[in-house]
Amino acid sequence: MDDRYGTDVLAAGWREAGRKVVPEVPADPDLVVEVAADGYCGAVVAVRGGNVELEDRLGKVRLFPLGGGFLVDGEPVRLVAPKAAAPQGRLRTASGSFVAPQQRARVARASRILVEGRHDAELVEKVWGADLRVEGVVVEYLQGIDLLDELLSDEPPSAERRYGVLVDHLVAGSKETRIAQQILRGPHGKHLKIVGHPHIDVWQCVRPEAVGIAAWPQVPRGIDWKTGVLRALGWPAEDQADVANAWQRILGSVRTYRDLDPALLGRVEELIDFVTT
Repeated sequence: MDDRYGTDVLAAGWREAGRKVVPEVPADPDLVVEVAADGYCGAVVAVRGGNVELEDRLGKVRLFPLGGGFLVDGEPVRLVAPKAAAPQGRLRTASGSFVAPQQRARVARASRILVEGRHDAELVEKVWGADLRVEGVVVEYLQGIDLLDELLSDEPPSAERRYGVLVDHLVAGSKETRIAQQILRGPHGKHLKIVGHPHIDVWQCVRPEAVGIAAWPQVPRGIDWKTGVLRALGWPAEDQADVANAWQRILGSVRTYRDLDPALLGRVEELIDFVTT
């Protein structure tokens, strides 16, 4: 006899029976994708930090999180990050330079690079760490340019021990600029190079697209900048642990120098040249 009641409804997988499986499609460059929610249609131009960038026929680029909600040739798909291509030819470091041949660890140079804080040091290490280890250059953080003059008095630079200093918010009229100019005019200026980026904090040196945001928020004066940024982005901002977690999220979105603002890239390269020449 035919089973007029069908299969056992208590059997495993009965909820999925007959349900259409949405395929996963790698978000490869130039793949044309439609956004189901609003009909926006564009080609994949980049995948960064869990998001995909789509460029329409007019050149407008919009950012969407990877996952469901997309159509390819009219069919629903889940966009996933494309698999990394197998390396070809000479390998490059995160800074874009060629990977040096295997060699013995070298003694650190007397010359070094100084940055203002821990986050600055971690970002420089993330992108330029391989290059700095080959050159034997150590990166140290000051906890603020206000302490630079004291450090120079305790450990003066010389022709054999040059200091390169990376400063936040080095723009005309800023406190940081006034301190840097005063120190460079002093007795240690000859063996010292101070450069900087224009941003309030090194967080802004990471391109917003890499982090998955449209732009870094504007924070009113009188509000702690990092706290204001976290609140504007809707990220937890109750205590220092939230700030630390946010930084790890930002740092984790950096893969190569392409994820950084050129305003930082050139300055770090200047400092490396200065302390290794």
